[in-house]
Amino acid sequence: MALIFFILILSHLVGMSHAQLKVGFYGKTCPEAENIVTNVVRQVAASTQNIAPVLLRLHFHDCFVQGCDGSILLENGEIGERHAFGHQGVQGFDVIERAKEEIEKVCPGIVSCADIVALAARDAIVVANGPSYEVETGRRDGMISNLTLAANMPDVSESIQILKAKFSQKGLSEKDLVVLSAAHTIGTTACFFMTQRLYDFVPGGGSDPSIDPSFLPELMAACPRNGDVNARLSMDRGSGEEFDNNILQNVRSGFAVLRSDASLYEDVDTRNIVDSYFGIFSPFLGTSFEDDFANAMVKMGRIDVLTGKQGKIRSVCSTF
Repeated sequence: MALIFFILILSHLVGMSHAQLKVGFYGKTCPEAENIVTNVVRQVAASTQNIAPVLLRLHFHDCFVQGCDGSILLENGEIGERHAFGHQGVQGFDVIERAKEEIEKVCPGIVSCADIVALAARDAIVVANGPSYEVETGRRDGMISNLTLAANMPDVSESIQILKAKFSQKGLSEKDLVVLSAAHTIGTTACFFMTQRLYDFVPGGGSDPSIDPSFLPELMAACPRNGDVNARLSMDRGSGEEFDNNILQNVRSGFAVLRSDASLYEDVDTRNIVDSYFGIFSPFLGTSFEDDFANAMVKMGRIDVLTGKQGKIRSVCSTF
């Protein structure tokens, strides 16, 4: 009886070990998978300037709703998750589908769409001269797509307390919040997200007082009152096309474009984390911004993943 019990426990543990993410998950079943994704991202980047922030944002939005399960890719009519208000402007679906099609030609039914999203985000960061890192794979694809599930996405207008709470709910630390917010070092935002901060800031109305007075006219010129809400501006003043920590320096100086980025300097804990990357001895103490960002991406990629026999492997990322 004891032997049977031991065997059952052992088999359970073995099952658990197979259900974990790991680097090189497709090493034997589809060894070309990662190279295919990398090549597709590079090809798209050669003709599409903003693909790096697009694919990075796609991964973030996928993971923060039901976990990193590729559910944002599903097209489910008007109620589909990708149509949620919190997913406004999310793109890159065609790039993931293109990579999936190439992989299916070589290894049909093996590689999940969720893993392709995670791999493409890493490759996009590298394209923008950001850090490379090893991506854990082995995710399975989710089979639920409903826009109501995206109602709790972090929002650029939310306070630092709310953002900290939302990240904590996903198992992410305050440092993760800071460095993942710094992903705004590449890409643009729409004036739609700037209107309240520039003209109707709460409390008191007017402009957000945390904006440096010398920077305010620049923002207002880019996003005039009653102007085109779809007009775009860089989220990282002075370095919007290069992956670096310049955006955190902007946060320190009152030159943050987004309200959520500015709020990082209004909380003692997150302010200390921002400052830690600019101290005299920071290059010699602790990890670098690039290392911390890479670690946070790996950590985010583990949020509520489906593994083992959970979910399924979709043959087309946009359909059930």
